[in-house]
Amino acid sequence: MTTGTKFTGIAGQSELVRHNPATGAIVSREPANSKQSCLSLVGKSATAFDTWSQLPVDRRADCLRSLADEIERAGDAFCASMTEEIGAPRVWVQHNVDFAAYNLRETSTYADQLRTPVQEIKSGATQSYVLREPIGVCLAITPWNAPLILSVRAIGAALLCGNTVMLKGNEVAPRTYRLLAEAIARSDLPDNTVNLFLCAEQDSEEIVDVLIASPVVRHVSFTGSTRVGRRVASLCAKHLKRPLLELGGQASMLVLEDADLDAAADAAISGGYMNQGQICISTERLIVATTIAEHFIEQLEQRRCDLVLGDPAKEDTDIGPLIDTASAERLSGLLSDAVSKGARLIGGGGMRDAYFEPTIIDRVEPEMRLFQEEVFGPILSITRVDNDEEAITIANDSSYGLAVAVFSNDIARARRVAGQLDTGICHINRSTVDDDPHAPFGGMKQSGYGRFGGRWAIDEFTNQRWLTEKHP
Repeated sequence: MTTGTKFTGIAGQSELVRHNPATGAIVSREPANSKQSCLSLVGKSATAFDTWSQLPVDRRADCLRSLADEIERAGDAFCASMTEEIGAPRVWVQHNVDFAAYNLRETSTYADQLRTPVQEIKSGATQSYVLREPIGVCLAITPWNAPLILSVRAIGAALLCGNTVMLKGNEVAPRTYRLLAEAIARSDLPDNTVNLFLCAEQDSEEIVDVLIASPVVRHVSFTGSTRVGRRVASLCAKHLKRPLLELGGQASMLVLEDADLDAAADAAISGGYMNQGQICISTERLIVATTIAEHFIEQLEQRRCDLVLGDPAKEDTDIGPLIDTASAERLSGLLSDAVSKGARLIGGGGMRDAYFEPTIIDRVEPEMRLFQEEVFGPILSITRVDNDEEAITIANDSSYGLAVAVFSNDIARARRVAGQLDTGICHINRSTVDDDPHAPFGGMKQSGYGRFGGRWAIDEFTNQRWLTEKHP
């Protein structure tokens, strides 16, 4: 459990045991929180809010930068832990450390927008103001695939705005979250401004239900699957809590006939296979002009064959294992379904335990599961189209709407296409895997609603109150 920002265990509570997906060996054992301990932490978060919310915003910004420093100091330990617990290669785990620290520092720069919480608005003879205030205790629920990046994104703006946070780590990466709790404890953040807790899988649903129902918790952010996100949204609606949901994705890349195919192939490989495709904005569907499809596939396959599949602890490894064997088996089923319905396997598709080869499959059509479902694995599927209108239709034929990319050497054309795509994020001539602390990050449709990042996150994590004065 956590006590303040410290991370300690209580005898007799559940233990979280994590096996390395690459070797099967046990790599971490960490204590889990009980429902009672979580409710106790909520009370401490509420008490801490009274003091934290009254601190000058510049002081709160200093604390964020202090946490960034502590994350960097523990960088090697974080990298080793993430590699062992989630099977991610070095490039991804190091990016988690670097971007998490960068995100906190960049978020701290928004202190300028919070230094004057009152904004005057014109309203005739009556004086009229908008007052921005922190919400209170925020519950943040984070996933395993990018534990540092997504945790600091969930807490950074919330803290800067004056809120305290109950941060639920993920049981798949318990040691990584324990290291984060220790970094928080070493930072200048006062005790109980962030209370990090972990739940055993069998207890998680009940504990989340209780926390969302608690009158102390006033805001909920969730990053994870659409299935669980629906449940979180339903509970928030029941208790009239404000949710911020960043859910599943099925990112498409549209490759028009005038695209730079080298650049598009590089972006597809990195966007589709980074962290084994286990990122919400991973490239999954390649929507390619028929006239250039064969040449583009050749470019992709050449690059795919150069990738090294193996032990994520080795420096030259590009592709490690999936999070578990069940995920690999699911991907194998998606491939089998597509091939049985007429798709053509270009390369890859092999499976061994939790390892799944990076894969390219052509002629994927709407009746196939690969077309309809979020893959969340290293499979690039190709659908051929004859014109821009068909490309737009195929891209929008998805229940998800998080990220998309358009490749064309005609920027005006690319912008016209981008303007008709139903996603919260769109990149032109760049990978779908991208993030920026100053940009509004979030989706449409079943990819959720609300925005992390920049001044938009300030709106998410504050209340705006309207005040008027009529002077005698």
